[in-house]
Amino acid sequence: MGSGVLRLAARARASSAAILMYHSVRRDPAQSFDLLGGIVHSESVFRGQMEVLAREFRPISQDTLAESIRAGRDLPPRSVVVTFDDGYTDNHEVAMPILNQVGVPAAFYVTVDCIEKCRLPWPGRLRFPFRTTRRDSWRDQTGREWPLRSDDSREKAFARACEICCRLTGATQDDFVAGLERDLAATVPADADSFMMSFEQVRDLARHGHVIGSHTMTHPNIAYLNHAEAEVELIESKRRLEQRLGGPVLHFSYPCPALSPHWNEFTAGATGKAGYQTAVTTDWGVARASDDPLRLKRVRPTKTVEGLRWNLECAFAGRAVSTS
Repeated sequence: MGSGVLRLAARARASSAAILMYHSVRRDPAQSFDLLGGIVHSESVFRGQMEVLAREFRPISQDTLAESIRAGRDLPPRSVVVTFDDGYTDNHEVAMPILNQVGVPAAFYVTVDCIEKCRLPWPGRLRFPFRTTRRDSWRDQTGREWPLRSDDSREKAFARACEICCRLTGATQDDFVAGLERDLAATVPADADSFMMSFEQVRDLARHGHVIGSHTMTHPNIAYLNHAEAEVELIESKRRLEQRLGGPVLHFSYPCPALSPHWNEFTAGATGKAGYQTAVTTDWGVARASDDPLRLKRVRPTKTVEGLRWNLECAFAGRAVSTS
């Protein structure tokens, strides 16, 4: 009854697409919780969600969405775009076979420096020390002492460290992470390097018809960088991806590791000047044919199949949704 009412409401609204935002799909998400936290979906749930998309919605590619917006064409009813951020190897090894089997295209936004160096994005490299350290406290750059005696206090300290690190890029970012690892006497395990795709895997995604986009060089919040740093993150990541892939990279995803906002008027303009046709944010909502393609909203998938179906129905009807 509820979903039927929502579908009627959706029909009355303008042409739109729900852009789903995934990160990682693993067989046992609990095994990687200290590194990746809640951004992981289980393989079984992801398969069920993709089967629902194939049966009950209209999966389209990011290229198709871009073409429709550029041409001013209405989007197919109940259009859904599947996207992945960061570039984890499970995107290729676990998610791609499912996507190919059910016929759902996806866009994969990769953090170029992490792919080149086979290294986790810095949020994971910070999360693990805070989760596993035996130290009782951590002192931030202002001298404030952050207790680490409970899970809640560790999460608060981790959030503070993210607020600092999200403003940094390149070597400065690396130095901050290394310093924190020394302070907490904890580093990510050696096998964490295997969490990131190789460029050969990225190319294989493209060979199977999926879209490859940029997620910056080093995963900062580019709204908090100076203009020169933001332009490097946008332009250099695009250039290196195009060099590696041998073709144009036309789509971008804004990292949102900490602080708000994660995009602004300058970054929206800079993505266009860099040559991107679309840029997706983590702001909630559907993408409409009349939207600015360089600030598209997305929908967070839930951790259940039924939850995803309900969230999509709500999103198309313009109602607030759950993110759990």
